[in-house]
This record gives sequence, structure tokens and C-alpha cells, in this order.
Amino acid sequence: MLWYLLYPIRGTTEAPVLAPTHPLRAAFSRYGTWAARHVQTVLPFSTAVVFIFLYLFPFLYTTDTTNITSGVSNLPHHVWTDAQPLGSSAVVEPDVIMRSIWVHGSYMEALDRDVLLGALKLQDELLGPTTDFNPRQPTNSLELPDTRTDLNQNERDTFHIINGLTDKSWFFHSPLQYWSGSAANIIADEDIVSTVNARKTQSTSVNVTLRHSIVFSGKRFEERKLVAADALVITLIHLRDSPVGKQWVRKAKGLAERLGDQWIIIPEEGISTSRQLYEFQFRPMSWPDLIILSIAYSLTLVYLVLSLSRLHAVKSRLGLMVTIVLQIAASIVSSFTVCAIFKIDLSRIPYYAYPLVVLAISMENSLRLINAVIMTSSSISISARIGEALGATAHVAVANRLQNLLILLGLSRITVPGVAAFCTFAAVAIVFDFFYLATFFLSVLSVDVRQRELSELEKASLKRTKSQQASHDASAWTDTMRQVRLGEIALSTRVAGTIVALGFVLIAQSHYAPEGGRRWLNQIFQPSWANTTASPKSSLLIDIHQARSPTSWLRLQDHETAREVIKVVKPWAHSYVALVYDPIIFVLKGSDRIPHTREPYFLPALYDFFHNEIPRFVVLLVIIITVLNMFTRHLVRDGYKDGGDPEHPDDEPLLTVQALRRDHTLDVVMMTASPGGLLVSVGLDRAIQVWDVPGGTRSRVLSDAEVPLENPFPVLGIAVDDDSKQVALVSWSRVFSWNLEERQWGLTVQIDLRGHKPEAVFYSSRKADSSPSLVIVRRDGTMVEIRPETEEMSEFVVCKTPLILAVPFSTPHSTGQRPSRMAILTASRKSCVHLVRQSEDGWTSDEIKFIDRDTELSSKGVHALVPIPAFSAYLVGRLRSVDLVDLDSSVTIHTFTTEPMQPRSLKHIAHAKAQPTGLLSLTLAYVSAETGDLIVQTHLSDNEDAIIYAHNPDRPQPWTAGRTETHRIPNPGTWEALSNGSIIGVRQRSPSPHSTPEFSPFGAKDPDASSETWEAWVLSHLDQGTGGDFETRPLHGMQGGKNNPPQVSTDHLMIASLGPMVRLGTMSVAVGYGDAIKIVSAGHEYFDDVARNQRLGLGGGGVGGGSVRGLAARRRKAGVRGVKGG
Repeated sequence: MLWYLLYPIRGTTEAPVLAPTHPLRAAFSRYGTWAARHVQTVLPFSTAVVFIFLYLFPFLYTTDTTNITSGVSNLPHHVWTDAQPLGSSAVVEPDVIMRSIWVHGSYMEALDRDVLLGALKLQDELLGPTTDFNPRQPTNSLELPDTRTDLNQNERDTFHIINGLTDKSWFFHSPLQYWSGSAANIIADEDIVSTVNARKTQSTSVNVTLRHSIVFSGKRFEERKLVAADALVITLIHLRDSPVGKQWVRKAKGLAERLGDQWIIIPEEGISTSRQLYEFQFRPMSWPDLIILSIAYSLTLVYLVLSLSRLHAVKSRLGLMVTIVLQIAASIVSSFTVCAIFKIDLSRIPYYAYPLVVLAISMENSLRLINAVIMTSSSISISARIGEALGATAHVAVANRLQNLLILLGLSRITVPGVAAFCTFAAVAIVFDFFYLATFFLSVLSVDVRQRELSELEKASLKRTKSQQASHDASAWTDTMRQVRLGEIALSTRVAGTIVALGFVLIAQSHYAPEGGRRWLNQIFQPSWANTTASPKSSLLIDIHQARSPTSWLRLQDHETAREVIKVVKPWAHSYVALVYDPIIFVLKGSDRIPHTREPYFLPALYDFFHNEIPRFVVLLVIIITVLNMFTRHLVRDGYKDGGDPEHPDDEPLLTVQALRRDHTLDVVMMTASPGGLLVSVGLDRAIQVWDVPGGTRSRVLSDAEVPLENPFPVLGIAVDDDSKQVALVSWSRVFSWNLEERQWGLTVQIDLRGHKPEAVFYSSRKADSSPSLVIVRRDGTMVEIRPETEEMSEFVVCKTPLILAVPFSTPHSTGQRPSRMAILTASRKSCVHLVRQSEDGWTSDEIKFIDRDTELSSKGVHALVPIPAFSAYLVGRLRSVDLVDLDSSVTIHTFTTEPMQPRSLKHIAHAKAQPTGLLSLTLAYVSAETGDLIVQTHLSDNEDAIIYAHNPDRPQPWTAGRTETHRIPNPGTWEALSNGSIIGVRQRSPSPHSTPEFSPFGAKDPDASSETWEAWVLSHLDQGTGGDFETRPLHGMQGGKNNPPQVSTDHLMIASLGPMVRLGTMSVAVGYGDAIKIVSAGHEYFDDVARNQRLGLGGGGVGGGSVRGLAARRRKAGVRGVKGG
């Protein structure tokens, strides 16, 4: 919500992204890295904290209604309870009238025998004899006696409420009923304190339990037993016309006149005139309450399940869900414990409500942290990934929690006490939730990433739906549900927690508002302190140092007492309104009212815990920490030792090769791939095949050479949209669109390529909800945009001279979190370079003037342009150098010296920090023009995990790489740089001087002999400064994969040279091998939309961070480290 409120100032609702050098982000990153490296310390520590609060919990709370006020707190129940004052403007007829006297001796010595006997005398003076009080009388009615005379015992008892509820009824409760109102019993009692504790469950004649909370004020407890009290409370409850109530008032005035020599009486005249309406309620949850809470819990849990279901990590998905729930449960228990320690009463709100607010606020931060870990480069160390993820998200979590803390604490000041206590609980809980997020959840996530490579598993996409008969509505629903993903949610949940908290507080506040009319809405926003009119406190009251004031005593009345009284005075209702008069205070003369000891600040049960449970608690705590430490060390050790991937053994080779089923009869000459793993191939046999590599299926584009509108040959360009729904085929005079879902031809548009093959063909979307348009860049310097929705075709001028290359890519979003608009870098024959950007109205082309800080540079000799949009930069390749140029300012950040390179051979790999904001290393790969070797230059910092460049649009950042590692691979063949930090190639091995041609029994050359001369190779771990890992594997022999059963390669065409090679996902390439297609992977491939960025500009490498499951942990079975690869 904070970011929405700041929208007029910031112009965006997205949370800010801190620069990598920002002190706050750097601090959180350092802590996250440290915590990930010391899981065996952080996880036991956080769990020990949880254990401390969990162990304390049962000692501080009770569900026993007889022990509610025995120095412990009361747990919430299924009801709304409260004793709240009503405003002076409330027009409510009271159901009963409450009058009381408080009898004090010396400070906290109300249980002294003399005080008890004196209180009994006062009680008998006010009510008449109460020894062995049994008011049950025959049902015969009496006429109302003269109110100016005293009632005899029979008259008094007849009006008692036990004999029938009338407007003259009355009843009372008093601590003296523990001794049956008998002075002899009090005198004979040798242990008054034991009697008080033994009889705390005793009931009066109307079944109201004589709990300590209603008959004593200012109590002191030890070992859950009452040991002292400051005042005896004798309370009369009567209806409006009760003669007993009138007698009480008359006799209290007389007591002040007759007993003034024995008692200090406040007020002196014995008449209490100050009064206040109170509502006591015991209201069970209604069906609407239960339905609303059930819906809220269901939506929250469904969102959690949907979010985690995107992680496609079958083994850890449930574990993460349990971890999040445990984190929230720990926060709730910790908050309950802290509130109990500080005597915050949480029993007034139903227990159903307490987890909801914490669940709604906590979940978004946990999911944001998971997403940030996933988005970090998996080529850096796990501890660095965790640190970068925490650094990138912690400031948002802190800001959200501070916002919610301020809101909750503000609400606690203007709401009724029960709701205010709930707000305090929620505020404490979200503080604990952040603590557990940064300790418990962070360490569990670190272990999970280390063991199961969570981020790589999450990037596995769902198999494309195989049913082609799904309705349009179902597809729309599926598309909507797919938007509910981590960090990319159509309806942002960043305000969900705040909305849930505010909504529940308003609902809860409404339960305590007066019933009827529209006045409850005004009550919601009326400050709680405005409901009562504070009367000046008597100086005598100040002098007697009451341990508890009458107002706070009323607030302490528990819900069970309220329920019992409601059954007596208003049995059909859930609340009653009482007109409560201030008590008349009687202080025995000669008493010492000066406190000589401080009353405990914390809950008495806490002191009992320290007195009795510390030895056992310490032993259990040490055992828990020791066991957790051993278990965590075992997990971490196994993670380092086993790589955490039982499905793939350590000695499994890094390189895997699988052959797609051959359906071409002649060579494959053109291929393209979509982000989701869809591969489209075109062969000389005039067949167009569509391969769903993750799903293991194949289909064919049904072309017909005899029908012009179904004959796309010769195919000059192919493009697949990002959602894998459309394939565009460009021929000399037409553009054909093939619908992959319906498997039929779509739009066909006439086009003039002006005698040359297109330089670039790709799809581009202006808005997320619009159909993508097809963009074709001609070699003559113009481009065409075709909109399928309207069949409109727009033409734009890129450059006035013919182009030699055009590279499309996706520019970063303004927040730096997701790609938005497309752009194109072009170079012409006359060495002019243009940057073409997409706008709302079309495309704009600007010529780039290269600047080396303050000096304009020439663009001559440019033969390669490689975008790095994640850092708002691109590479400019020349014969003997490569420039790193800022995309916005055209300033040259750094110039790399190279060997003479072959044109268009430059590619890169960028290893980045989270999201990505900082460049850890940059690898340049190109083919030497002199030797034909592949030259790989990796630029790193001298310090581990230190960035060498961070994009800052306001202030150019210097290049800080301290060292360069160079690798040389002779005879590289056809190769490609992948975003997982590897370079994959396929080459023809030099024949052995002793080898002889192999012939089949039929006299023909064995076809497999040609495949034996081809091998796949991979160079990995270029960013770790260890020389890199090199591995090779032949292309022939047993081949297969996840979706293709192993098979022995059979006859195929003689291979003189390889066909096209395209990137497939984040760690695989597809290469044309005659009439076959080989899939070569450096690890175990999973497909995700992250590949979209690699194809559109981050290609040729892109930001490291693709799926490298098992890449960093497994031992290499074959190959040599850091060698030339000959």
C-alpha cells in the first residue's frame, strides 16, 4: 500500500530497486551471505528461539475457567467478549444496576482477618444478615414495602432473582461467601489464603462462580495461587425498581455517619454519584463471521498453493509450504507469548481470527524471497545467491512491515480495548515474522537450494496442453491462472496483507458498537478514549494507593463471568448493559497504605516459570540445539558431498546427447526455437516439422506445393511467438502464419523483400493483452510490422543504406524487474549503427554516435553487435577490439583488446547478481581470424563475488574487472554460448593416422562411421576463476533423453558439414545433423520463459542464471580442466 500512496510522487506503484552499492542493500546482502554460509548456526539458533517461546506458552496461558485470573493469561475462545464503556451519547436502557463497596486494609493485606470481619459487618449492614445465605422462597408474591424502612430478611430474600426475574430482582457476590458469611467461620479459619484458593470454584445461589477476579482487586499470585489482595469487592446487582438497591443507597449513607470513626470512607458522605454505562458481551461467532473467515482462509491458502505449484519441484514444494506455515505459526506463538508476558489480554477476539492477518502479511514476503533466489544467477555460489536475494527484497519487506506496524499501532489507539489488543498482537507477530524470515526460513531455503537446486526446478515449465479441443473460455481461464506466478501476479498481493488487516479490524470494531441503526459506523471511527468522560480523581484515592482502579478492575472481568451473569439477567441475549456506579471505598483506619514492594511488571506466571522450570528448560534447550546442530551439519555436509540430486549420479557426464526422431528425408537447413522448448525445423525435403521438446511430441506444417496459399517455400525466415501459438514463415513474396494450436493456416500477407533475405524476423507485443505483431527487417534498411488482428502492415525506415546485420532484443522495464518493449540494433555497409526502439505509435530509429567519455568515436569496422539489455549496454565487435557501450548515452564503458576475429562470431556470457543488478563476470567468445580457434576471454574481479560493473543511469559506473582468463579451443566447429555459463559446440574430430575406412558386409561404407568423426563439447564454469571445465562426447552410440527412449543411431545421410544450431532453453542446443536433429545439453534441461530474454537480446549468452541443475555439484566423468580441447 505504501507504494500506491507514493504513486503521485514516484510515478509508479512498483517497489523501488536499490542499487547494488546502496548501504542498506549491501548490509542485507552481507548478512544473507553469512547466514547461508553458517546454516548450521542460524537454523539451530532460530529454532531455539521458537522453542523458547513455545515452551513458555503453556505456562503463561490456560483454558481452565477457574484459573483465568490466577496469574496466567486466558486464551481466546470462539466468542467476542468485552466489558466496554458506552459513550455519554448512547441512548441505552440499562438491563441492571451495579453498586459495590471496596474494603481495604493495609496495602495488599485485604485477606487479614480483621479486614474480613470488618467487611462482613459492612455487608450485613448494607444487605441484612447474610450468614448461610439461602434466598430461595415460596413463589407467593409480596407487596412492595415502604422503601423508607429496612427490609426484613424474608422480604429481602423474596425479591432475590432466584425466585423469579422481575424489575425488582437482585443478587450479589462477595468474597465473604467463601465462609458462608459467618464471622465464626472466619475466626476459626487457620489458613485464610488456602481457603480462598480452595474455594475459587464455589458458586453463588444463581450459579455465578466466585472467581478471584470478581471478589478481589489488586491481586498477587505465586505458583498460580492467590497470595495477597488489596481490596475485598462486594457487589450488588439489581434491576431498576429493586427495593434492595434503594436500601443499599440509604444504608451506605448511614454507614458514613455511624462508622466514620472506624473507616476512612470515600466519598465521605457515602454516596456514589459518578456512574458509567458498560456493555458486557459474550457473543458467539455468527454464521456470516464464519463464512467470511472461511473464504479468507481458503483464498489465502489457494494462493499459496498456486504460487508454490509454479515451482515444479515435487520434492521441495511441499517442504517449502510447510516451512512457510511453520514460520507463520512460530510468529503467532511468539506474539502470544510476548503479549502474555506484558499482560495484554487477547481473549476478547475469537481465536479463528488471529492467524489470518499474520498469514496474509507474511506470505508475500516469503514468496518474494523465493522468487528473488530463483532469479539470481545460479553460476555464483549458493551463499552469494541467498545474500543477493535477501539484499534485493529485504528493504521492501522492512518497508511493508513498518507500514503495517504504523497502521496497526495507530488503530490500537482509536479502537476498543479488545480490538486494540488484537492490533498489538498483529504488530508483534509481523516483527517476529521478519525475524524468522531472515533466520529460520532463510536457512531452510539455503539448505533446499543447496540440496535440490530449487531455482532450477522452478524454471521447469508445464508441458503444453495436448488437448486441442479446449474452449476459448477455458483457454482464457488457463491464461489467467498462469499469470498467478511468483513476482508476476496480475492482481498484486503487495497490499493484500494490509487490506486484510484493515478489513478485519473494521469488522471486529463493528462487533463492539451499539446495536441497531447506523450508529455503529460512527462508533468504528470514534477514538476509544472519547467514550468515557474522565472525572477528577479524589485526593483521598491518591493517598490510599489502590493497587488497581475500579475502571481497570471492570476491564479484567472475564468472559465466563459475563456469560454466567447474562444467563441470570438476560438469558435470551449475548450481552447486557449495566449502569455501574463507582465503588464506595472503605479503608480500615490505622492501615498502612504505602506500598513497600513494587508490583511485578510482567505476568506472575513468568516469575513462576523462572522459579521452577529453569533447570528443566535449560536441559531441553541444550538438547534441542545440539540435535538441530548435528542434523543441520548432516544436511549441509550431504549437500556438499552428494550435490543434492539423487536422480542424477555424481559420475554422470555433464554432456548429454539425444536424437529427435528423424522425419526429414533431406538435410535440415533452418531452425528456430521458442522460449518454452518448441523447435521448428525446415528441410531440403520441403517439410516443416514442429517439435515440442519438453512434451516429446511432433507435428507437421501441412504445406502443399500445388496450392499457392499453402506453399511457403522457399522459406527465408522463421519466427515463433513467445506463447508458442503461431509460427511465421517468410518467403520471397508472402508471409504465412501457421496456428500451432489449431494446426491450420492463418493469415497470409503479401510482402516484397526486394531481392534479399530478411536480416531479422521476430514477434513483438506492444501490450501484454494484445496479440503479437510480426516484424521483418529488410536488408535494404527498411522494416515492416504486420498486425494480425487488423491485417495492417506498416513500414518504417531504419537506415538509408543497406544493412549487414540486425539484432532484436527486449529492453528492460523501467523498474528493472521485467522486460517490456522491443528494440533492434543494426549496422549498415557504410558502418553506421542505428538503435531502433518500439513506441506506442510505431518504431523510431536513431543513429548512434559512439562516445569515449567525451570524445566521439568512429563506427567504422563494426561487424558484430551483441545486446546486454539487462545492464542497458551492448557490445560492439571490430577486427581487434570489442567495446562495451552504454545503451542510453552511447558512452564507451570499456574497450577489450582481442585477437583478429572473424565477422559475426562474437558472443558473450554475463554472470550477474540478483534480478540482475550487478555484473560479476563477463565472458567474450569469438573465432580467431588467423587460426580458426575459439578464443574465450573471461573478465573477473580480484575479489570473490564482487561486481565489476553496475548500471547506473544517473552516474556512469567505471569498469572494475581486475583479471582476465583466456581459453583457446582449436577446431571449435559450430558452437553457441548459453545463459547457464557454458559454451557448447559440435565439431568434426581429426581422423586418426592409423584409422582405416570401415565397410559394411554389402560393400558400402558404414553410415555410422561418419558420425564417429563428430563429437560434442562443452566448456563450463568460466566465471569461477578455476580455468573452466572441458568435456567431450561423441554424437553416435546410445542416444536418448527424458522424452525419447534410448536408441542406437541408424542409417542417415553422409555428413559433410553440420546444419544450423540454435539455443534451446538455457543449457541446450539443437543442431542439424544431416536429416536428423541432435539435442546437446550441458546438464538437465528445464524450460522457462526466462529463455525469452536470451533469444531477444540476451542471446549469445545472456545473464547467467539459467537452469544449471547439477552443473556446479557433479564431478566430471570425462574431459580435462582448463585445456585447449583439441
